[in-house]
Amino acid sequence: MLNHYEAAFVLTPVLSEAQMKEAVDKFEKLLKDNGAAIQNREEWGLRKLAYPIQGKTTGFYVILQFDVEPAFIATLETELRRDEKIIRFLTTRLDKYALEYAERRRGKKNVEPAKAEEE
Repeated sequence: MLNHYEAAFVLTPVLSEAQMKEAVDKFEKLLKDNGAAIQNREEWGLRKLAYPIQGKTTGFYVILQFDVEPAFIATLETELRRDEKIIRFLTTRLDKYALEYAERRRGKKNVEPAKAEEE
């Protein structure tokens, strides 16, 4: 049975835009190769960290929402730990309420640009 998950990770700020996208694409490909269905990908860009991590005060924030078998999460987290570009990550299983909230948030995000174009 597939569970719904959200993986949030912070990439080191010394990466170029292309290197950042390449790192995210690598994890997206890893998920797809292992039978995951990617529901959403959000790149928040360069943000200030709440506290310094490895001497860095900023990082690229990325959120992936996906459906996958629970056994694969250990493999994903091992790969996230091994990648030197990732300075922090958190993988969360979404319950029905969190999933509903994520879908509403995605819906609002997709609606707002359309309103801006009309005006």
